Amino acid sequence: MLSLALAALFFAGIHLGIAGTAIRDRAIGILGKNGYMASFAVASVIGLGWLVAAYNRAPYLVTWGMLEWWKPIAIILMLPAALLVVIGLTTPNPTSVAQEGRVGQPPQGIVRVSRHPFLTGVALWALVHLIGNGDVASLIFFATWAIVALAGTVSIDAKRRRLLGAAWEPFAAQTSIVPFAAIATGRNRFVPGEIGLWRWAIALLAYVLMLGGHAPVIGVSPFPV
Repeated sequence: MLSLALAALFFAGIHLGIAGTAIRDRAIGILGKNGYMASFAVASVIGLGWLVAAYNRAPYLVTWGMLEWWKPIAIILMLPAALLVVIGLTTPNPTSVAQEGRVGQPPQGIVRVSRHPFLTGVALWALVHLIGNGDVASLIFFATWAIVALAGTVSIDAKRRRLLGAAWEPFAAQTSIVPFAAIATGRNRFVPGEIGLWRWAIALLAYVLMLGGHAPVIGVSPFPV
């Protein structure tokens, strides 16, 4: 459990304490952009591997216990999580790495829904699993993912604002972190056709594979007993 706690602190620390902060800017000044990105990528892979391995080895200390009644709700909520993650990963976005130059283009596809679709999808995935898995290790593991993902949206916004200045503001004004918030307030509109049929198909396939493979791969059935 100590290893899991340290891994969580390391993983959260490099993402919240370095990425998107002034420390990142100083590191780029010393290492260069490519050097910083390579170093950060290596640290992230190490942190991710450590976090997952520590979670898998952690003892099971029950809190509220696994909630069977939550599983049908989780199955429903995991659909938008899968859509946000997969479609977000495959959609050009000014908030993505090395795509800052797109900030002057109108928001398209899933970016109309959220300017951070991948991170909001990860946060939803983490919160769904945090609630459903009632043990200490799962609380630490999934809370770490939720915190990093949610704080990451704010961190990236701050980084883009520093980098792009006034060019960032029109894009931010037309979009939102919270899915559908900009659309609900009339600052944008949802155009499903812009997302592309192939992105919908891949996301739905990933969702189906996730449900079908959860028990054999993870060892826990997502379906209620």
